[in-house]
Amino acid sequence: MTADARDPGTVDVDLPCDGPIDTEGILSWFAARAVRGVEVVTADSYARTLRMPGGVAWFEVRVEPSGGIRLRARLSDSADLPGLVTSARRLFDLDADPTAIDDALRSHAELAPRVDAVPGIRVPGTSDPHEMLIRAMVGQQITVAAATTALSALTDALGERIGGAAGHDRLFPTMASIAEHGTEVLRGPTARIRAITAAAAALADGSLVLTAADDAASQRAALLARPGIGPWTADYVRMRVTGDPDITLPGDVAVRAGAAAVGIPSDPRGFEGWAARTSPWRTYLTAHLWRAAPVAQRGVRLPFRAVSTD
Repeated sequence: MTADARDPGTVDVDLPCDGPIDTEGILSWFAARAVRGVEVVTADSYARTLRMPGGVAWFEVRVEPSGGIRLRARLSDSADLPGLVTSARRLFDLDADPTAIDDALRSHAELAPRVDAVPGIRVPGTSDPHEMLIRAMVGQQITVAAATTALSALTDALGERIGGAAGHDRLFPTMASIAEHGTEVLRGPTARIRAITAAAAALADGSLVLTAADDAASQRAALLARPGIGPWTADYVRMRVTGDPDITLPGDVAVRAGAAAVGIPSDPRGFEGWAARTSPWRTYLTAHLWRAAPVAQRGVRLPFRAVSTD
């Protein structure tokens, strides 16, 4: 860990990880979903503002020319640094074992070309589990581009303004603000908006607990018990929040398109049966299929069957 003499409030931390690592792929993922005013993504970096226990933070994860990964952060409270390092590692899936994952997936003839083309694939995590649930619910039944536009509008209307640099001048809205004012900003079916604001209210008052340390099965059950959250959303959130390495999304449009592209069954039942042979790395199978999907399908975030909003 080092301090930048030019900016005493900035701390730099190396983020070691086992290689290979597909940084291009994970940065492309974040770039397509960057919320305006909160996140900025370049060809070699991801940066955002974040609300931490000690106050407002800004951090950047950068891929160095040497291939190393480095965290740069500005914190209101230095006590937040260990938690931020953990979040950054989770965000970029830096604790994965790429050799074990690649070797296991490469053993299947249908996947070997994909693994050879994209070694060290990572699954994007999240730095804020509550935010992740809202992003997933907003993204139901619409494309990535439409969801990103909606989330940027929500943040522009309800996010707290901070004195940051261009592109980092606000925070993602609090759950309390979404619960209270989300209906004034969100667009779409009334039942879906009601489900989003109710979930935000439950997160805000603690009646719904969502953390990276949750038991995966219990978290899934708690999410499925809520109106407007179906299996795709619950499993997608579990994948991103807990880092569960063994999740499939059989109803996801892009997953099914990717399965067809690599020559494995693409119908939900057939896919689930085939995917079982890649356990305990089915999440990484999912990531490869997202990458393998034709470009026209990669921006689709919802399953073929609409998620219930009753």
